[in-house]
Amino acid sequence: MNFKEIQELIRMVSKSDLSLFRIKDKDFELTIKTGKYTPPVVHQAPVIHHAAAAPVVIAPPTPVATAAPEVEEKPKASPDQKKYVEIRSPMVGTFYRSPGPDKGPFVKVGDVIDSGTTVCIIEAMKLFNEIESEVKGTIVKVLVDDSTPVEYDQVLFLIEP
Repeated sequence: MNFKEIQELIRMVSKSDLSLFRIKDKDFELTIKTGKYTPPVVHQAPVIHHAAAAPVVIAPPTPVATAAPEVEEKPKASPDQKKYVEIRSPMVGTFYRSPGPDKGPFVKVGDVIDSGTTVCIIEAMKLFNEIESEVKGTIVKVLVDDSTPVEYDQVLFLIEP
């Protein structure tokens, strides 16, 4: 790049809304910062020194201007829940208890089911996936409301084998 081209780039960047312009070629690198440029904030991680022979522990950097993700704790199983088998969602989607709005649910609390019985449908990306029981037993509890979103591996039903 010659001097005139660099001057033209400086003029164009100063007239634009850009705050930072960077160009890199084989042996050439140019960075133009305008008055609008504010450098990103970098937080230093704390360093903890122990005795002379101990290793140095460095905490991971904390993200800037982001909310901490909420961690959903799984409820602890009560002693009587341990005897139940859980049917979990194999995917993320929308949970449906029945094959259609005017039809009854696939299963209800108290129903005795066999292995391979369809217990619900999970709709994901306009595909309706029938979820089948892998165990034989009695439906003890339905843990999800109809037409609500479910997460991967979320417990949908409790079965007493």
